[in-house]
Amino acid sequence: MGLNLYAKVESYLDFEEEVRQLHKAFLGLLYERQPQSVIDIGCGQGAFLQHLQTNGVKAFGIDLSSEQIKVCQAKGLAAQCLSLEEVSQTFDCATAIFDVINYIPKQHLKIFFEQSYLVLNQGGTFVFDVNSLFGFQEVAQGSLNINLDDKFIAIDALFEQNILRTDITLFSLQKSGLYSKEQDFIEQYYHTTKELKTLLESVGFAVESVVNFNLHGYEESDKLIFVCKKS
Repeated sequence: MGLNLYAKVESYLDFEEEVRQLHKAFLGLLYERQPQSVIDIGCGQGAFLQHLQTNGVKAFGIDLSSEQIKVCQAKGLAAQCLSLEEVSQTFDCATAIFDVINYIPKQHLKIFFEQSYLVLNQGGTFVFDVNSLFGFQEVAQGSLNINLDDKFIAIDALFEQNILRTDITLFSLQKSGLYSKEQDFIEQYYHTTKELKTLLESVGFAVESVVNFNLHGYEESDKLIFVCKKS
């Protein structure tokens, strides 16, 4: 999957306000619980880690994209390019923000939740968001072209059979005056609330709440935030 190519174009997609809104919601939920340590799973370029660090919380990030981790480390953040199963420490809280769970196919979800359970201290909190069906059907689908002085980016997203496939094309101007071309895709999977609750409870989590969240200004919620506790 093209996570490294997505990392190259992400900053041009104008998601800053949505990211701020979602981070604010997560920080509010964490503030109620006062964790001393947090692991941010799929930390991206480290924006949430910076918020945690500013608030005096010991924060560690992991991401499967080496490009994203390079950005984190350049900011002086504690982050590594690791899979969740490679993490040996435990934390008071685990977060997975901005579609991380939607990148995981259904057949791998239970293993991911088991690994999330293992990196938490007893009584720890796991907070994550997922796209609602409305979010996939009405918000995420579509095409976007971005024409810059030295780049051209084409994004084409289609939701079919509960899978959102996003094709990414990046043309970059080289010193020779010619353009290089990179192409790849990412896939996201729709998971129902019932499926998620069943899997979470099967590995030992208690689902404390599921918060409807409106990220893009529509009347219907496009995201759900799950708050779970390690029993």
